[in-house]
Amino acid sequence: MGRRSVDWLFRNHITGKYTVAQVPNAPLVLFVGFRIAQAFVSPDGTPHDVLRWLAIVALAWWGVDELVRGVNPFRRILGAAVLSSLVL
Repeated sequence: MGRRSVDWLFRNHITGKYTVAQVPNAPLVLFVGFRIAQAFVSPDGTPHDVLRWLAIVALAWWGVDELVRGVNPFRRILGAAVLSSLVL
């Protein structure tokens, strides 16, 4: 990839800086929290299933947000890939 391609893919269209990750990121924090909580409950119970679905919803929220409001094409592509993986 040439410099122009890297600039197009990773440069933040608002600040002009390269952006790969952004903090704080509430949906991802929720996703990780739900997944960690899921590890501490019985895999056969309702709480496990509820935490699993909450994690999926948080990740879908993040994917939609990136697809719609991502600051560069990389973030939008990443959001689309996550949403696609959730659907499949």
